[in-house]
Amino acid sequence: MKRRQVIAGAGTVGLASLAGCLGTVGLDRHEATPAGIEPEIREEAGYERADVDELRLEETVSVSVVSQELVLINALTEYEKTIDMGLLGEHQGAEFVVLSSPQVGIAGRQLNPIGERSTSELVELVVNTYDGLGSVDHDSDEELTVLEQTTTLSTFTGEAEFDGRTVDVNVLVTETVDAGDDLVATLGIYPTYLDDEGENVRSLMGGVLEELPD
Repeated sequence: MKRRQVIAGAGTVGLASLAGCLGTVGLDRHEATPAGIEPEIREEAGYERADVDELRLEETVSVSVVSQELVLINALTEYEKTIDMGLLGEHQGAEFVVLSSPQVGIAGRQLNPIGERSTSELVELVVNTYDGLGSVDHDSDEELTVLEQTTTLSTFTGEAEFDGRTVDVNVLVTETVDAGDDLVATLGIYPTYLDDEGENVRSLMGGVLEELPD
């Protein structure tokens, strides 16, 4: 299961009431600051930081009869854990991602498409981003604290491919919370047979930092 390098179209946002604002606020490219995990929590859960990547989202902003593209450069801080996958041997079979997305607002109106997405919609984005991940279905919801804010954590079940073999996985996703100038969501994927891994993922979610630690 590998993440694709993608550019995702996100639709259209109507801002007819803000006509004339585009020229003064510079609605074009906005970039997030990568977030991370507290080192002690990450080490205790057994994860290593793998990469900090970008996910580019494009949103069409309509102002009266004029449209302009809003480009959001989201930061993906990726963590991996090597696990024993039986006949497949040892693989980096558990993954955790902290997604940071820039907050963009005009006159109190939030334009970030990530912030408006439910966990089901965030999972859809993830499914479109990762090769070999599919058949994702909602299982349950609960509350979790991320960056001292209560948010929704949703558990989904799905399938992922490892070396051509299909493995049942759990996908845990949180809705976004405020992180300074950005919004942050988190995602964990691990084989369902790892009964205790869900608690490690919840621990990582609770250990999110607004910025990457040194």
